[in-house]
Amino acid sequence: QVQLVESGGGLVQPGGSLRLSCAASETIFRIYTMGWYRQAPGKQRELVAAITSGGSTNYADSAKGRFTISRDYAKNTVYLQINSLKPEDTAVYYCGASSRIGIPPSYWGQGTQVTVSS
Repeated sequence: QVQLVESGGGLVQPGGSLRLSCAASETIFRIYTMGWYRQAPGKQRELVAAITSGGSTNYADSAKGRFTISRDYAKNTVYLQINSLKPEDTAVYYCGASSRIGIPPSYWGQGTQVTVSS
């Protein structure tokens, strides 16, 4: 059974940091490209960052510099470190698993809410 379970979201003040986690079932984690996506109210879901099974990364232009994606092979977990949070980062963040970069995810997590507000 494929499972992607996100955690780590919450309410944070502007300028703060968060680390989101996505725990995946082993089979998916070992083979698939893992990505973080976000969907703000009234907007389409968009890719934030992705990392292949080999560790190559890809970032949306808007994510370069403040977002870092990584994966822990021992824990079957993908992380998204977000620094210098801005109110416009407020969104539901989803973890997705794709057969390769550039392909929409075949599997999705349930999402975790990130709210940036003072």
